[in-house]
Formats: sequence, C-alpha cells, structure tokens
Amino acid sequence: MINRDILAEAIFATIRKSSCHIPPDVYAAFERAVARETQPVSRRSFTATLQSLQRSMEQDKLACPDTGWPLFFCKVGIGAEIEGGIVGLEDVSKEMVAKATRDGYLRSTMKHPLTGDDPGNNIGMNVPNFTYKFVPGDEIEITYVAKGGGSECFGGTRYRVIAFADGIAGIEKFIVDSYVAAARAGAICPPAVLGIGIGGTSDTCTGLAKEAATLRLIGSHHPDPDIAKIERDLYEAISELKIGAMGLGGETSVFAVNVEYAHTHIAGIATAMNANCWIARRASTRIYPDGNTEELDSPNWFGGR
Repeated sequence: MINRDILAEAIFATIRKSSCHIPPDVYAAFERAVARETQPVSRRSFTATLQSLQRSMEQDKLACPDTGWPLFFCKVGIGAEIEGGIVGLEDVSKEMVAKATRDGYLRSTMKHPLTGDDPGNNIGMNVPNFTYKFVPGDEIEITYVAKGGGSECFGGTRYRVIAFADGIAGIEKFIVDSYVAAARAGAICPPAVLGIGIGGTSDTCTGLAKEAATLRLIGSHHPDPDIAKIERDLYEAISELKIGAMGLGGETSVFAVNVEYAHTHIAGIATAMNANCWIARRASTRIYPDGNTEELDSPNWFGGR
C-alpha cells in the first residue's frame, strides 16, 4: 500500500520541482529560440530569461513570481492501493500545497472570487483542482502544473463554436485571431505553448485545450494525421507573424501548437484555445506500490505524446 507519508514526500517534491525547475523540453525550446533569433531585443530577452531559469534551478528558487493555479493531473492504476483512497490522495495533496505555500515554493494567489478573502494557503473551493485518468496497473503518476494567472484571466483562454460549414478554415482562423489578440493585449507571454481543444461540449473542449497546453511535450505530434496537420499548419501560420519574445518581434512566435479532440454534435464544433506561459511549468512523479518513486520528464498523459 502507498501510505500517506510516501504520498506527502512525493507530492511536495513534485510541487517544488514544478515551481523551480522547468522541464527539459521547455529548456530545449529556449535554447533553440536563442540559437535562431535574429532580432537583438528578442535574443536578449530569450537569453536573459534562460539565464534566470538556470539560476532558479541551481538555487531551487521560483522560476516565476506568479506561481499560478495549483493543478493536479493524476494517472491512477486501477490496482493501486492508496492509504485513504482517492480522498486520502486529495487530502495529502492539499496539505502539501499548504506546506509549499508556507515554505515559499508557492505564493498565496488563490482568493474568494467575490469577497477577495485569502486563506493564505492556496486551499479553497475547488482549489487545488484534480483531474484523473484511471489506467491498468498498480502505480500512480502525479503531475503538478502551475498555470499562470495571465494566460487564464486576460485572454489566453478563449472559446467559440465553429459552424461545420466553416470547417478547419474556421477553426484555424479563430485560433490565429485569438492568439494575435492575446499577444497584442499583453495577456500572454509569447512564445506560448498553445493548447487547442476541438469538439465535445464547452467544458470538454476547454479541458482538452488546457491538457494540450500543459501536459503535451514541446515537439510532440498528434498520432492522427489530420490533427497533426492542423498543428503543423497553425504553428507555421503563427510563426509567420514574427511576434518574438514577449511580443518584441522576432523569429519565434510560439513554442508549440498541440491539438486534442473529441467527437462532437452535428450542431457545431466547440473549439477552445488555452495558452500556457513560455516557461510551461510542470513536474511528474511515479509512485510504485513498494513506496519507491521516480521523477519523470513526461506526464505520459496522452500515451507519451
């Protein structure tokens, strides 16, 4: 059985790593951006940010002052034995979010939406948020994502229903227009990791967009060739905009375009965009039934994509 102490240690370490250490695929994206950038201002911005991220990792300090929404994505083996079950897993996770806040690895950013009441520990109604996948096996994999406030609140998340008559062209126009508007408004930190959800109900497609933005590796491709073509076409179209680092102009406009989809109703195609910050913070840990743990470079949420 995976006991509470093992859970607590693994979850706290995952939160701390997410806050201070960017994933390898994100680090590599920064290195590529520095190498290919021809605009001096954007090149300095990429270089300075990468140096700052290196120091954060070396000193175990926050990669960004906005530690965002606390999001947990949990892959749970159907044979996994967890002390307290799923409720126990969530209780321990909340305790570790509160501990990480006290220890300075998270800032107190979660407040009551109407009164502004701040509990001071990032724990409240539906916070932290938990998303589950139940899979074969007896292990659990926990991914912690710090989703920045700007990309959620000020235009980085957008939704629309596209008519079937408008098809792929309508979907792609909505995404490009939305990304341009978000970048122009300073709502996101380009080059973002762009997640897109196509199909399903409004909550389905917005959820898929968030998962695509936060859990897919930069450089990965959807196995469906039609979806992969949309990813490629949108990446090329947005790249031609020459948005550059933080909108300063340059060669890199977006780090990745990741699309996930669900079957939809004949009435229309629900489509959502979710932009993740350019430092795209996440960390994943696998916990085995014997109590051993393993840090993962990929959440493996979409079968390793």
